[in-house]
Amino acid sequence: MSGPPHRAEVLAMLATYGERQPQEVPETVDSLELAWLIHQIEQRYGKPFDADDDVLARMTTVTGVTEVLAELGYGAGAAA
Repeated sequence: MSGPPHRAEVLAMLATYGERQPQEVPETVDSLELAWLIHQIEQRYGKPFDADDDVLARMTTVTGVTEVLAELGYGAGAAA
């Protein structure tokens, strides 16, 4: 996989929490969804997700998650 995860990939990962379709995932990300998503990211990319509280606070929307993952370098050169 090259480049950071796109919005569609983030939605697909979030959809696995609660067995939803990606189009059923809302823009907001609650704390349980975020914990699930971080676990999925660590599994997908094979590296720990190390972010401080300020970064985590920005991950309350799908847009915010996508931006943070790009900033932290997830995707580019990471294991798929």
